[in-house]
Amino acid sequence: MSINADTDSPGILKHQTGNVKHQMKGAATTFRNEHDPFDFMRFLYEGAVAGATAGVVVESVLYPIDTIKTRLQAVHGGGKIILRGLYSGLAGNLVGVLPASAIFVGVYEPTKQMLLKSFPESLSALAHLTAGAVGGVASSIVRVPTEGFGSFLLRDLPFDAVQFCIYEQLRIGYKLAARRDLNDPETAMIGAFAGAITGAITTPLDVIKTRLMVQGSEKQYEGILHCVGTIVREEGTSTLFKGIGPRVLWIGIGGSIFFGVLERTKKLLSNSGPIHPSPDSLKQD
Repeated sequence: MSINADTDSPGILKHQTGNVKHQMKGAATTFRNEHDPFDFMRFLYEGAVAGATAGVVVESVLYPIDTIKTRLQAVHGGGKIILRGLYSGLAGNLVGVLPASAIFVGVYEPTKQMLLKSFPESLSALAHLTAGAVGGVASSIVRVPTEGFGSFLLRDLPFDAVQFCIYEQLRIGYKLAARRDLNDPETAMIGAFAGAITGAITTPLDVIKTRLMVQGSEKQYEGILHCVGTIVREEGTSTLFKGIGPRVLWIGIGGSIFFGVLERTKKLLSNSGPIHPSPDSLKQD
């Protein structure tokens, strides 16, 4: 797609700046300028495939580590960890992870493009946050039956919306600073930061969700607000951030893998798709 640069100006820097601004609009600009009736389905398809791939990869990589951690906590007196069983139960997890990730990103991508088209650039964060929430609601078809509606609303939906919003904003800022597209290591690094920041912000939600789940039939807490008030009053505010260190590290690693694989898969799918030449390029030929 051609850039509407000022041809009267000889400055290279001005051309580069215009190019960067054009890149920052990314797919949103493409969505505005290309009146392809199949754009929505293309974004949905590429998002679904990339989301499913990223979800499967991150789950497969982190699953044995989580298994080792769990077994070490349960082993007494120098017991041995059998490596052959590190992936035991992974298939069952993937049955839920694959469709949930595919639906989430498959809905998130076209929704993001439509919102970026409607919202001014200054509200891009709101567009990303809203798209993340919409994607989360769509993925609830799979996630709610396995995790429960309360757990989904309290922790998962806010987490997904915030994480994707932070990731997109960090990505935009980095591209503006670097004045170029991101490479794979940089994407993974930004994904790690987005995951870590989101993990820290949502730690209280995870603590509350865990407390409500493990209270059993005793019903120590009457609801979310009562749970928060009781924890703060009896144990202190710091308890809401209990376990923040391991959580930030774990989710940071997951974010690095997930977004790294997600963007790489999206690029591969985009490059393998049909090419729509611009009118300018046709005239040049």
